[in-house]
Amino acid sequence: MEFRIPVGTWIDGFFDWLEDSFSWLFEALRQLFIWMFDAVDWVFATPPALVVIALVAVAALLARGWKFAVGATFGLLFIMGVNQWDNAIDSLALVLVAAFLAVVISLPLGIWAARNDTVSKILKPVMDFLQTLPAFVYLVPALGLFRIGVAPGIIATLIFAMAPGVRLTELGIRGVDKEVVEAGQAFGAHPRRILRQIQIPLAMPSIMAGINQIIMLSLSMVVIAGLVGAGGLGGDVAQAISALNVSLGFEAGLSVVVLAILLDRFTASFGKGLGLYSRWRRSYVAKKEADQQARFDAEEEVARGGRRPVASH
Repeated sequence: MEFRIPVGTWIDGFFDWLEDSFSWLFEALRQLFIWMFDAVDWVFATPPALVVIALVAVAALLARGWKFAVGATFGLLFIMGVNQWDNAIDSLALVLVAAFLAVVISLPLGIWAARNDTVSKILKPVMDFLQTLPAFVYLVPALGLFRIGVAPGIIATLIFAMAPGVRLTELGIRGVDKEVVEAGQAFGAHPRRILRQIQIPLAMPSIMAGINQIIMLSLSMVVIAGLVGAGGLGGDVAQAISALNVSLGFEAGLSVVVLAILLDRFTASFGKGLGLYSRWRRSYVAKKEADQQARFDAEEEVARGGRRPVASH
């Protein structure tokens, strides 16, 4: 007699129970995901394409400089030139919604794991499981619970992409110099204030790296999400595979590459403080600190001379 563990039967029964017991919740989540997708898609799809390209070019100039602005402009013009603009906007909306939800979930979990060793020990194997399970497997229950459309694509992308956000947030906060944290504790600062004003700012490069990875993994799911009716560039790639249409596959694939490069460079610039705005901000803060130090030195000089500082008008 052949022995077989009925794992698939158990999992199938579990999802049947979920669908029967919480169908109202999954329908509400489905409508929420569709509403968020439509809202983001409307923001980028309503203005003319050239206006969006101009705004992205200005943002790229402020983020990293003129070279990135020129590259972003040519990349977006390429997407428009191969008639993939509408699909690219749909894919961008799906990625932004899924990445936003992944960030909202992963950052608090990473902070919690960094402050509690028990939570960290529980989350690590869970994140390992989510990262190693093949991405196609997420689509099967998502499709059954959320039906065909953007909703199963968003939920599968969210689950697949959130692991690096949790890991790098925990790593960044745990990597903050303990002496700095102890100094805040010595001054009587509340743990929440230490987290908000010391740990998170110092861990921001690692946190931004996690957000960058979330966005990149979300983009890698675009093609797979196209198989369940999410549309966008993934839908064209899936269509090209089924029809062996090499030209359509390359046009949609190169458009995905352009979006990936743009989103990667933008998030990297926020984490590293590049670009005109960041330089202006650093110079402004440095000037403000220099002015405060000059006033402090002047007051010290007056105090040593036994005179009060003259009030400025």
